Amino acid sequence: MRKYHDHLEPGHFYHIYNHAIGSENLFRENKNYSFFLNKWEKYLLSYSDVWAYCLMPNHFHFLLEIKDKTFFPKRINENRFLENQFKRLFSSYTLSFNKVYERRGSLFQKSFKRVKIDSERYLKHLIHYIHHNPIHHNFTEDYTDWKYSSYASITGSKPTKLKRKKMLELFNGKESFTTYHDEMKNYNMISHLLIE
Repeated sequence: MRKYHDHLEPGHFYHIYNHAIGSENLFRENKNYSFFLNKWEKYLLSYSDVWAYCLMPNHFHFLLEIKDKTFFPKRINENRFLENQFKRLFSSYTLSFNKVYERRGSLFQKSFKRVKIDSERYLKHLIHYIHHNPIHHNFTEDYTDWKYSSYASITGSKPTKLKRKKMLELFNGKESFTTYHDEMKNYNMISHLLIE
């Protein structure tokens, strides 16, 4: 059984995800997605590498590799420091969101989930799972059609802050990466139980 609040440790991969409270949406229009990614970059990119992500209207998923200790302030607890960075991200985004949409109160569920990745098989499954979310939730029928995931950046050639080269090496090239996703496109979603 997987833990959903693993300690965040340098040098390890994690599945990070969170959901809006109740029936609220985290993202109401296109500009919200890019604004959130900018906030993510501000608070977390210095301490973690993003391998994959997907933003959905009411939740998000990220696959992160926490950078080594040299990227962190000295004599700090890295887990506590990162938890605070996430809190700052959610709080900053919520304050701006509430101001624009004239709402009050929390937006994100209080405790974001983080699961340590413990095998290459699980890592590959998770990458597909993240990219498959818009298809599973019936927002699109094709990976490339969802603008708010890392799939198009990984398969494209434009500059990106994602770990595209390492990602494609994991799958032995772009063709194998896309083939893996295509072969898994219609997989039984009961395998989500391995993730959530």
